[in-house]
Amino acid sequence: MRGRSHNRPVSAEENPTNGVAATPAGPQPEPIRFFGTTWVDHSGGYAARRAGVAAGSLVAAAAACFALRFAYDGLQIAEVGSFVSLLVVVMFAICSALAFRHTWSAFSTRPDPDRQATLRGLLTIGFIGSLLAYFFRSLTEAPGEKLRRAEYAQAREEYDRRVTRRSGNPSKKRRRS
Repeated sequence: MRGRSHNRPVSAEENPTNGVAATPAGPQPEPIRFFGTTWVDHSGGYAARRAGVAAGSLVAAAAACFALRFAYDGLQIAEVGSFVSLLVVVMFAICSALAFRHTWSAFSTRPDPDRQATLRGLLTIGFIGSLLAYFFRSLTEAPGEKLRRAEYAQAREEYDRRVTRRSGNPSKKRRRS
């Protein structure tokens, strides 16, 4: 028995693009986590997403502090001593401060991948600092928007320069005398 095709023929009226995607020519904006590409023109619920990201990161940081409080209480119950308890508190404070600084600077410049790999453990321990940096940045813009906007504008400018330089029929150019 011969199988039937599940595809039906589509007329030109139903598919005016003939299967070609309707994306504009040139560089495309890089999506940002939780925002996609709505940061370009601040559409698609951009303000609500920013408020949600700010609230979510603050709630996550508060929940993380609450969980660390349980860990500290566990150290007190285990009677490990005041030196170890102080060491744990200082370690989390320093790691959180370093993670905040690293995350904050990553919003304005691209981090080096090798350095990022070496700091992975420190950033994991100081995750509260990263969450707070995300919260504070999302109060003014989508985290990383300024960097991506500058990169996108530069890419568009370079693309426009290349396209305008090549436009026209080269055989119809006037010769320079």
